Amino acid sequence: MRSWRLRMSKIRTLTQLQSALDEEMAWRLKDISVFKIATKGKSVESVTFIRAGVALLYAHWEGFIKNSAEKYLNFVESQGHTYEQLRSCFAVLGLKGHLVMLSESRKTEPNIDAFDFIRSAMGQKAHLVMSGAINTESNLKSHVLKNIAHTINISIDPYESKFKLIDESLVVRRNKVAHGEFLDLHRDDFVKLIDEVVRLMREFKTDIENAATLKSYMRA
Repeated sequence: MRSWRLRMSKIRTLTQLQSALDEEMAWRLKDISVFKIATKGKSVESVTFIRAGVALLYAHWEGFIKNSAEKYLNFVESQGHTYEQLRSCFAVLGLKGHLVMLSESRKTEPNIDAFDFIRSAMGQKAHLVMSGAINTESNLKSHVLKNIAHTINISIDPYESKFKLIDESLVVRRNKVAHGEFLDLHRDDFVKLIDEVVRLMREFKTDIENAATLKSYMRA
């Protein structure tokens, strides 16, 4: 399997990051708009499109949050800062293996080695371990979004008022569709759900762009 580094090209500048996020958003919006149009009218097919549209909307919600967060980590690593220059949430992505050793090992020698490595590595250029860094758990509920936001130092506060929407209106409905259960959702509510989720995706994109611009990944 090709590594994360080989699969994703380096994002070194703000312009490259913004372009990558724009592209990530654009194709998803086109995909979503197809279902928004297809559900017009009161035909039997429109009901089917609504059910399929809920599943697709969730897929784009999960995919966008995961991929945009990974692109931001790519950008942060490409800046060439040392571990001690980065905020802890980023530094731990490169030192996690040694931190796990400290927390789990009961043997003194491995713990000493791990601690010595961490202490000596703080002045080195950070290499973030991306594999598994952004984990949506295939069920991107509010608590998962909160963990991802903390991983990349994005404030979760603006999203808290939408936690119920994420958990109940989106994820629960998506799970019903995925499990072959009946879903009774009127088109007006479906369109409202699309608008709300797309708005959250746009807000997350803006938060990442602002964080990159303000260098929020750096220690104060």
